[in-house]
Amino acid sequence: QVQLVESGGGLVQAGGYLRLSCAASGCTGSDRAMGWFRQAPGKEREFVAAISWSGGGTTYTDTVKGRFTISGDNAKNTVYLQMNSLKPEDTAVYYCAARAGYFRPISPGGYQYWGQGNQVTVSS
Repeated sequence: QVQLVESGGGLVQAGGYLRLSCAASGCTGSDRAMGWFRQAPGKEREFVAAISWSGGGTTYTDTVKGRFTISGDNAKNTVYLQMNSLKPEDTAVYYCAARAGYFRPISPGGYQYWGQGNQVTVSS
């Protein structure tokens, strides 16, 4: 059974940084992709970034390009989201997601497994 456990959220001032972590258990194969989504109050869940575990290819939404970096650690079976130059509009609950296969969809429906969500709040 696949489980995704997130950590690292919190409160930060605009311009600051945070790093989210997502530890995966029950999925050890390399033919998978992992991603981060976020959901602000009253809004739909939106794609942030994704990484293919084999090959390390990445995809980002335009609003975070140059500020956020997704990476994976095979030894720890953990995916990270380094978030720099944070803005108030980045405030949301951030979710880790995983799917079988290297393809990196931007739709939430493309992922089979989800973490519990982690609040990120950026104050102005």
